[in-house]
Amino acid sequence: MSRVRVLVGTRKGAFILTSNERRKRWAVSGPHFPGWEIYHLKGSPADPDRLYASQSSNWFGQVMQRSDDGGKTWAPAGNAFAYDGVPGTHQWYDGTPHPWEFKRVWHVEPSLTDPDTVYAGVEDAALFRTTDGGKTWHELPGLRGHGSGPQWTPGAGGMGLHTILLSPAEPGRIVTAISAAGTFRSDDEGVTWRPINRGLKSQYIPDPEAEVGHCVHRVAMHPSRPSVLFMQKHWDVMRSDDGGESWREISGNLPTDFGFAIDVHAHDPETVYVVPIKSDAEHYPLDGKLRVYRSRTGGNDWEALSDGLPQRNCYVNVLREAMAVDALESCGIYFGTTGGQVYVSADSGDHWSAIARDLPAVLSVEVQTLP
Repeated sequence: MSRVRVLVGTRKGAFILTSNERRKRWAVSGPHFPGWEIYHLKGSPADPDRLYASQSSNWFGQVMQRSDDGGKTWAPAGNAFAYDGVPGTHQWYDGTPHPWEFKRVWHVEPSLTDPDTVYAGVEDAALFRTTDGGKTWHELPGLRGHGSGPQWTPGAGGMGLHTILLSPAEPGRIVTAISAAGTFRSDDEGVTWRPINRGLKSQYIPDPEAEVGHCVHRVAMHPSRPSVLFMQKHWDVMRSDDGGESWREISGNLPTDFGFAIDVHAHDPETVYVVPIKSDAEHYPLDGKLRVYRSRTGGNDWEALSDGLPQRNCYVNVLREAMAVDALESCGIYFGTTGGQVYVSADSGDHWSAIARDLPAVLSVEVQTLP
């Protein structure tokens, strides 16, 4: 019988929830790194026991953590992001006279084939990579050195590089998204980059159709069709069928097209999930009713999913990293809230139940499907 491991990053530590394929009863481990912000926690597709976590604190800085036993034990991933050999100082030498400082690692993305290779997106926006399991990290400077860099500006949550998509069909392709700069693509393993934002419109910037400057909240893809991308933007849900070369809006009949999280069904690349939030000023569900919306047609036509979710006086948010899917035959959909709840639907969204309550505010949710 298959198992599921849910990796939850919160503002006060990490939690690991495990269940069998029925997904009815859950064992909860944690908090790991109690009191620390865990912005992101993700497992390697090449080794289910290899996990990486972004651990940060305003006092002690940024540390990358690594587990080789599925989260039972952890150790710092080498001297990651160290200044004079001291990990966690937020400083990085980039060849200039003074070290460049950043705030935290927003997203970790392990390689699809090598457990020792991991990408890390940081705030302020830059992309790093390790090829030795975290012992050493190196910036991919082509992105931050792209000619449009001076035009990047932070969104309300900071200028974080929060999305890293690796294409299984084209090993050299990497898609990243930055708030509030837009989406960028490399086709040569991160050496050179170009913006892929044609079709995006943002009314709150001087040029609504500018090449860069768009506040992209999240980008998702299905591994069987890596050229098809789905985007939740700061207003507008978008789709690209050509690897980001062009985008079109698919907000359709959504009650609001503002939100943060977006993901794709594990077995149907035309089934997409979002969590609409009232507005960019009011980060909670409309009318206090928590609802996930599903499109089975790749966008435009959306249905509300609410069975098992609170429909009165619910004013939580679902952040950009806080939705994930499992790969079981009956695809499970998961999301976490800023109120500390983690929900699962074991039937692709038709019915929901809480698998954890009263956790610290959830920053990220990732899922591993295990034999």
